[in-house]
This record gives sequence, structure tokens and C-alpha cells, in this order.
Amino acid sequence: MSEAALPPRCGFAALIGAPNAGKSTLLNQLVGAKVSIVSRKVQTTRALVRGIALDGPAQIVFVDTPGIFAPRRRLDRAMVTSAWGGAGDADVVCLLIDARKGVDEEVEAILDKLPQVKAPKILVLNKIDTIEHEKLLSLAADLNARLPFADTFMISALKGHGVAKFREKLAGYMPEGPWLYPEDQISAAPLRALAAEITREKLFERLHDELPYQSTVETTSWKDQKDGSARVEQTIFVTRDGQKKIVIGEGGRTIKAIGQAARKEIIEAAEQNVHLFLFVKVRENWGDDPERYREMGLDFPKH
Repeated sequence: MSEAALPPRCGFAALIGAPNAGKSTLLNQLVGAKVSIVSRKVQTTRALVRGIALDGPAQIVFVDTPGIFAPRRRLDRAMVTSAWGGAGDADVVCLLIDARKGVDEEVEAILDKLPQVKAPKILVLNKIDTIEHEKLLSLAADLNARLPFADTFMISALKGHGVAKFREKLAGYMPEGPWLYPEDQISAAPLRALAAEITREKLFERLHDELPYQSTVETTSWKDQKDGSARVEQTIFVTRDGQKKIVIGEGGRTIKAIGQAARKEIIEAAEQNVHLFLFVKVRENWGDDPERYREMGLDFPKH
């Protein structure tokens, strides 16, 4: 049967793992475009970012969950609940492990809870170019002895090694049924949310030592102009005046650099020219505001 004659398939694949296992980098490789924020700071994916990939007759909707870690603050608890919720709703769950780190406390906690997830589970060992071959095989054997993984893949998300084979295998796990999204759509996240994520990434890249996780970005206005361009306004929220000064920088240099870097990628994502205006506001207790959680697609933990 030719590929065109094969019935369409569509389903959800959840990527779970400890912070900085490489989930966002892998998602961007699988989809072939930037749909998830990638940062050296851990815990930067806050909501379920959905990337969409095509492989033959299959449409795979990826749920990129926040890194699973020991939650301390209310925002942490919301992120971890969101991650396990995304895994529970998927057709296949992919556990991504940084092969160089191996099984640490965070991976242990995930392995303990993973048997509760009913979907087939795939083990994905990432960053394989950073570890000796024998150690890699030993790690794969140990993990498969602990849990009945349906498949094991060894990849380098950063370099793309093994990613195409992995995507092809995932396509086979998708149930038969019509595609949920148009063929040319790569993300189910609205453009405004994706633009805010891009700016937040640039903010962390520039200020990863000085700025805490409490900072967030919202796209407050997106207006299409007559000339085909868009005027986009975004607000960066921080929790203290001192942080506001850091974001703005001397003579406004820092916020200008953040805006220029973000604008470039937002133009690519939007496929139109964008005029980006950034504002910084202090909002002391935004981490306890239910409305902020709704905007990020997270449930507000009651305690």
C-alpha cells in the first residue's frame, strides 16, 4: 500500500523528564522549527507546549511538559501537576534522560511514579555523544530492567542524531483517525503565547544569573497594521524594583538587546514583520495570582 493510501493517524506523545534533560531541544528537532523555549536555566517550560510533527500519514502532537522536580513554591506545584497530567492523557509517553547524568534523584522519583501511567512508555537516552558507549548500554539495560519500556532510543537532540528514527517509531503509536491540525501548523500554542515565550527565553539568556524564575512575559497587544506588519506590545513582570532596573539596564541597553533578539524570532514565527514594544512592571505577588496561572495554561494549586 502506498503512503498516500495509508489511513491517517493522529495522537499525542508526551515528553517527560527531569529539568534540563533536553525536552525542549528535542521537541524543536522533531517539529523542525522553534516551538518551545530552550534555556540553560532549568524549569523554563511552564505550560504544556504542543508541537506538531508529520511522519508519513501520521500527525504527532507533542506535549512538552515542564521538567519534573521536587516542588517548593505554588508555581512549582502547578508545573509538576501539569507535567503528570500531560503524561496521563497521551497515547505514548517518552521518558527523556540525560545520559551523562544517568539516574539521579529526580529521575528516581519519575521512575517510581511512571508505572501509574497506562500509556506505552518509550525510553529516550539523550546527549549520547557525551558518554562512553559501554556506559550508555549499561544505563539502557539497567533502566529496562526496572521498567517495561516498549522501546529504547539513543539520540542527540542537539545534533539531531537518531531523531528521525525516533519520530518514525512514534508515528506507529498514533491511533488511526483524522488529523487535528492543518498540515502547515507546527504548534497548537497561540502566536501571542509563543511570542511571549520567545521574549522570556531572551530575557533568561541575557540575565540568567540575576533574574529569578518569578519573572514572566505577557503579550498584551497584537495589532495587524495596514502594511501587513504587526505592532506587538509585551509586558515583562518582575517581583521587585531592583529587578526592573536590571531588566532595563543602563540607558535602556539591556531591554533594547532583549527586544532586538526576541523580535527577530517572533518575525520568523509570525511570518510577518513585527514592531515589538517591551514594558517592565513590578508585580510583587504574581506567583499567587490565579489569573496568571490561567494565562500560562496551568491549574492554580489551592495551597
